[in-house]
Amino acid sequence: MAGKSASDSMKIDTKVSVLGPAKVSSPLTNGLFMSDDATITVHVNQVNLAGADISGYAHDLELELAGARQNLYFDSTKVKCAVVSCGGLCPGINDVIQSIVMTAHYHYQVSGVVGIRFGLEGFIPKYRHDIMELTPQKVVDIHQFGGTILGSSRGPQSPSEIVDALERMNINVLFVIGGDGSMKAANLIAEEVRERNQRIAIIGIPKTIDNDISFVTNSFGFDTAVGKATEAIDCAHIEANGAFNGIGLVKLMGRESGFIAAHATLGLKEVNFVLVPEKPFVLKGENGLLAALEERLKKRRHAVIVCAEGAGQNLLKASAEKDPSGNVILGDICDLLCREIKDYFAKKSMPITLKFIDPSYIIRSVPANTHDSIYCGLLGQNAVHAAMAGKTAMAVSSFMDQYVYLPFSLVIRQRRKLNINSAYWRSVMDSTGQPEIAES
Repeated sequence: MAGKSASDSMKIDTKVSVLGPAKVSSPLTNGLFMSDDATITVHVNQVNLAGADISGYAHDLELELAGARQNLYFDSTKVKCAVVSCGGLCPGINDVIQSIVMTAHYHYQVSGVVGIRFGLEGFIPKYRHDIMELTPQKVVDIHQFGGTILGSSRGPQSPSEIVDALERMNINVLFVIGGDGSMKAANLIAEEVRERNQRIAIIGIPKTIDNDISFVTNSFGFDTAVGKATEAIDCAHIEANGAFNGIGLVKLMGRESGFIAAHATLGLKEVNFVLVPEKPFVLKGENGLLAALEERLKKRRHAVIVCAEGAGQNLLKASAEKDPSGNVILGDICDLLCREIKDYFAKKSMPITLKFIDPSYIIRSVPANTHDSIYCGLLGQNAVHAAMAGKTAMAVSSFMDQYVYLPFSLVIRQRRKLNINSAYWRSVMDSTGQPEIAES
């Protein structure tokens, strides 16, 4: 047999794991089934892998298409499922939960679905969190509300203890709704299941309001978040325009990726400066932000600044502290901006009116809009289809208008970031008229 070529050995593995052969006929009757061999071929340049070293790798990837399978691994009527939501809140979590429950009950007639309360803590006996029986009657209207009916928490928990709990409860399928850290935790749970030679499917539904999960081109809740963000920006513009030398400063979510700030800026053409984590900037000096802001006020007498929470960390003292999820605690860039802006213009005897708006928790706590609600429903359905077919250690995602199954190894590869050398970022800059601000 011929040896593998160098390019073959460097390929990125996109194969989805399965628990075993699918020998059980599906109970679905519409006949619209997807073959396991159905894939789409993508080039990694179409995916924002900013910062990843992909040199030497084969760039064309085959991703397995999502959908119902004609043959299943599980006899679905004997399956017991569990659902857990982890990490921060995001519009649409309840929609995903509802979709999973409705699909599992009405299409696959599963024996039961339970909800794990307060994130991965719910598996650990010492926290003493009750489980919640999830029936169609209990979830019928939860899409009308923000947050998650299951509650959530941050922080790692022992994969061994989690799998112990799954075994005690006779769970066959675990659906994990969460962000980058939660997908990493789900991967560890899947590894523990594999080491024990258990037949438990672990399925991820990526959730991040920041839209920063690898190979997830548009995470659920992002569209809703952008819509609410534009409302805050509009308020800031009205405040700024209503005062002589008025400045509206809006803080938006985005620890490492500035997608919400950038997209909201494109959606509302009232932003004059947008600050994102991917692009460091300086405050002082001829080409600093403060000088650019002064020039804007002299010309138009008002300005709107949109700032992602992770922007400008180069201007702040680095913190050694971490939150329960293991993320470095960010410095408060907007507090610094408020102080520096006021001080700068006071020294110039130039009167200003500065209004600061932080809508972060409002944005992430609202119900999903119609677009996101539809998206969440499709993610939930395809997650159940994958589980019943015996797929595991994978996440369901939308990619280039197609729903696909991705191994956890791809999803946790790295966080997506804005490409500040892209046409997209150029469009953001063009919409603001923002001058080039020095980076150091």
